[in-house]
Amino acid sequence: MGIRRSVISRLAIVYFVLLLFGIVVVFKMISVQQIKNDRWEQIAKNLSENTVIVEPNRGNICADDGSVLATSVPGYYVRIDLAAEGVKRVYAEESDSLAFYLSGFFGDASRKEYNRRLNEAYRSGNRGFMLTPRKIDYAELQEIKKFPILRRGRFGGGMIIEQENKRITPLGILAYRTIGGLNKGAYGGVHGNIGYTGLEGAYEQYLKGENGISYKQNLSGRWVTRTEIDPRDGMDVITTLNVKLQDIAESALYRQLKETNSDWATAILMEVETGEIKAVANLGLENGDYYENYNYALGHAGCYEPGSTFKLISLMVAMEDGLVDTSDVFDTGSGVWKYKDRTIYDSDWRYGGHGKMTVKQIFEKSSNVGVAKIITSCYENNPKKYVDRVYNFGVNKPLGIELKGEGQPLFKYPGDKDWWGTTLAWMSYGYETKMTPLQILAFYNAVANNGKMVKPRLVKEIRDNGALVKEFTPEILNPMIVSKETLGKAQKMLEGVCETGTGRSLQNPYFKLAGKTGTAQIAGVGGYQKGMYLASFAGYFPADNPKYSMIVTFNNPKGAYYGGSVAGPVFKEIAEKVYASQILMENIPDEEPGGAIKLPDVKKGKSEHILRVAEELEIENIKGAPQTELASVKTEGGHIVLADDNITPGIVPDVRGMGVSDAIFLLENAGLNVKVSGVGKVKVQSLNPGTKCRVGQTVYLTLS
Repeated sequence: MGIRRSVISRLAIVYFVLLLFGIVVVFKMISVQQIKNDRWEQIAKNLSENTVIVEPNRGNICADDGSVLATSVPGYYVRIDLAAEGVKRVYAEESDSLAFYLSGFFGDASRKEYNRRLNEAYRSGNRGFMLTPRKIDYAELQEIKKFPILRRGRFGGGMIIEQENKRITPLGILAYRTIGGLNKGAYGGVHGNIGYTGLEGAYEQYLKGENGISYKQNLSGRWVTRTEIDPRDGMDVITTLNVKLQDIAESALYRQLKETNSDWATAILMEVETGEIKAVANLGLENGDYYENYNYALGHAGCYEPGSTFKLISLMVAMEDGLVDTSDVFDTGSGVWKYKDRTIYDSDWRYGGHGKMTVKQIFEKSSNVGVAKIITSCYENNPKKYVDRVYNFGVNKPLGIELKGEGQPLFKYPGDKDWWGTTLAWMSYGYETKMTPLQILAFYNAVANNGKMVKPRLVKEIRDNGALVKEFTPEILNPMIVSKETLGKAQKMLEGVCETGTGRSLQNPYFKLAGKTGTAQIAGVGGYQKGMYLASFAGYFPADNPKYSMIVTFNNPKGAYYGGSVAGPVFKEIAEKVYASQILMENIPDEEPGGAIKLPDVKKGKSEHILRVAEELEIENIKGAPQTELASVKTEGGHIVLADDNITPGIVPDVRGMGVSDAIFLLENAGLNVKVSGVGKVKVQSLNPGTKCRVGQTVYLTLS
């Protein structure tokens, strides 16, 4: 009994202690929620009102050479603490003057109205009255600092400056849709500006930085801001884009858009080996002009039936399966072929067709009938084999590029409810399927890259205050899309298009192109739209040693609508300028080593200019007195020898190393049109010196 009583006593004590503890907890809860409610509400209010989020500087988006494509510049808002002691002492005398200056500066309200607003805020003791109706820049801030009351500064004049960064693109609309934009974030902007589209959205985690926190305290009537956590600025994103090449692409695209009055167009230039996108231009019609209003290169709005550019894929399927060779002959007849219940037409069927042609000729002439006959003869009894091979190329999947909104490629499969009896034939030449321009280019780039399909990419590096944080290397999607034998045949067919086929007008005397024209009727509600076409050209250059691949696409051009006549000229212009500014520059011959006597580097030019400079610099080892306006220059026996130099009609002069004015003079006197890029002396000329030229031909000079 004694033991039992002892246990019960101990349990009673434990229960009593627990009961007391529970009573204390309940009392404290009631005390916090009810008895001291006002105090805690005031503390919470002070924390919410006086805690300030300090935004970091957003990282820059840069071109491949470090040129800034998007950056943040500060903007400011100015408030005034109308309850500050310093303000109270001068308010009566200077408030009217402040209203006068604010009215004159912003022009949005009269002095009387500004006075009314100030007086109303002053009477209510407003400690953060907004003076600026809009964001101002740094220069405007310096002016406002001189206004009455405010000129006394932060403490004596109650001035409160709030900084908010503004995102700008220093190069205007150049690659604007690829760079992307910001929005105010979710829930009406409470999360600040965040990356929304393009690279801004894709690399938000690196660009945004980390917010800092500061706390405002009222010390003896003066508000002091104390930083608790410093903000961490965003990192810089170094893209693969090249400013010069981007400008070339956009300019060429814009001119052709104005000429053809198309709805939109895109051009993508990619480095063959690495998959680096060096330029991507997207221009759409808006308010009577063309702007970067959508990323047609990779978005859903640019995902269309590719048309004849798809013929390369179809014929590579048949060649890889060993079912046809480029020398096999098929009869295209009059360019009209009725297959089951539908009729297929060649583009030039009205002119009688081409009759019997080899597979290579069918591709070069872009015969719809020929390609449809080839594919149906090979796969009509087993269409799954054809589609499976297309799938094996990897073109049925999105590329997974870093930007959001990539268009989904569409490929029908035998057995699907929308697979018709004629689908195989129509699919063979680019109908009843959809791809974005970038997805088509990735395949053509693989052909140029000896079968290796690399993933297109737009970013090279992430840097933090110049230090490398992350580097992006080429990503291989398919190490070998087809056998080397099939690949070699495909490359020859693409070269043939630009030599004797639908792209023969794109030839130039400097380097070979390889590519394929594409023309597809645009589908809409109720079927294909009469008179509406998608014109494109996809390929690479130089054909014998590919450095760049490219696709150019125009949507709904008015007038001419074939790929060779609409997209082809843009492809040619961009390719020639890229070749002149990039590829030729890599092949500049090294200067010969100097002899025992170091002679100044003198290039030919105007005779009087050379002699005048030689005299001014007291160069004594110079001989010759040319009688012609231009002088040729050579070194001989330790001397610089000048001689007469006459312009030879029809022959390209050598202007490398010359000043731009002399170079232009020389080339224009030879009957050439001159286009110049860069500053300094001529480093590269697009037409090789000593070669034949025709009057009116254009030569591109790159200066350095």
